[in-house]
Amino acid sequence: MGTVTNGKSNSRTQHVVIIGGGPGGYEAALVARQLGADVTVIERAGMGGSAVLTDVVPSKTLIATAELRTTTEGAEELGVFAEGNEDAVSKLHVDLGAVNQRVLELANAQSRDIKTRMEKEGINIVIGKGRLLSEDQVEITSEQDGSTSQIHADAVLISTGASPRELPTAKPDGQRILNWKQLYSLQELPEKLIVVGSGVTGAEFAGAYNGLGGDVALVSSRDQVLPNEDVDAGAVIEDVFKRRGMEVLSRSRAASVRREGDGVIVELEDGRTVTGSHCLMAVGSVPNTDDLGLEELGINRSESGHIEIDRVSRTSVRGIYAAGDCTGILPLASVAAMQGRIAMAHALGDAVRPFDKRNVTANIFTAPEIATVGYTEADLERGKFVGNVVMLPLAGNARAKMLGIRDGFVKIIARRFSGTVMGGVIVAPRASELIFSVALAVEHGLSVDDVAHAFSVYPSLSGSIAESARMLHPVVNPDD
Repeated sequence: MGTVTNGKSNSRTQHVVIIGGGPGGYEAALVARQLGADVTVIERAGMGGSAVLTDVVPSKTLIATAELRTTTEGAEELGVFAEGNEDAVSKLHVDLGAVNQRVLELANAQSRDIKTRMEKEGINIVIGKGRLLSEDQVEITSEQDGSTSQIHADAVLISTGASPRELPTAKPDGQRILNWKQLYSLQELPEKLIVVGSGVTGAEFAGAYNGLGGDVALVSSRDQVLPNEDVDAGAVIEDVFKRRGMEVLSRSRAASVRREGDGVIVELEDGRTVTGSHCLMAVGSVPNTDDLGLEELGINRSESGHIEIDRVSRTSVRGIYAAGDCTGILPLASVAAMQGRIAMAHALGDAVRPFDKRNVTANIFTAPEIATVGYTEADLERGKFVGNVVMLPLAGNARAKMLGIRDGFVKIIARRFSGTVMGGVIVAPRASELIFSVALAVEHGLSVDDVAHAFSVYPSLSGSIAESARMLHPVVNPDD
């Protein structure tokens, strides 16, 4: 792939203003500073933004705690018993107040670490709200006293993220009806948590609270949990959820949620009701793109309110870029960071490799995890290319047997005759780590033979990746 430069001269120090201090913003700031620009970051809450303070870091910390508890499942099969030969999992007690305290402390520590790094690099941080006045002027409203000031910018990056979507018939109250930002105020494990929404956020939190020992009901409007993911992966997770005692209500769209005494009632569109102590609304997000001055400058937004950008993060107005969840490309911190880095490289005249959505690696932090990269099996079925798929269950892997792992698989998708690796799915414990080898193959256009000829440790879960690649060795069959 070729490189792109914007042709700007670096004869004078340029000033970059970044609105939003999340992954897109702070990663962009570090790149801009490295390229010699003066940088100002405007952030309302704290460095790292919602990704660090209320979303990604807290949720994955909570999930890590739940995972620690679920790893004791099947301990008896491995010959490990609790005192008195009691079930090992049932002997574990979860103090949710202590868990959430650690979650928030870790998030705040990460935010402080980012702030320290930024200050060390000479980046100016302003706690407040930014708004575009023109292509090169940004208004700052102080979060402390409400005063306003203006700052000049040679380039602007908007990285304001997104917020939980709210339904008018299910407004969160922060006590019993909650969005994912409000969960960390809970001091005790809910008697019964109803999760509305079976996408990534809903599945992750449902799995986490189930793993912590809670009674969980998952309300899904679709035929299967994780409807936008690999079908086989979604089937594995739904089966695991049900086996662990979770109530999964498929094809059940929530019409409303209301408080009743010390609990909640979720009314479904077909008239059925689900009763619980708490309800988590996980029905998507909306971009934080209002009151930024976008309309006045003619910056294009989609019908959903997301800022429209090209592959080097440019908006429709010269010198103004956008990155992260406010763009609606992919709601991943890694994508936001990449978009921000690309934006600054382009704005400041460095070489740029445009963003390629096909190479993005993603992970769903259920137990087991689901990691994906590249083209999907659905893409293959839609005729985007001619290829083959191999799905190898982990149940036959020697290392998986040693660890008592039965659920999961490795799936590799490759072009039929060249054997070029086009995509992959891994469902396994620590799939987020295992997918990297497949991601390298996709990024660099390696063939299944390239992957198969690399040594893998025996026994190891990664051995299933090499074995899958061997099974896809391209054989030219003129009758095929």
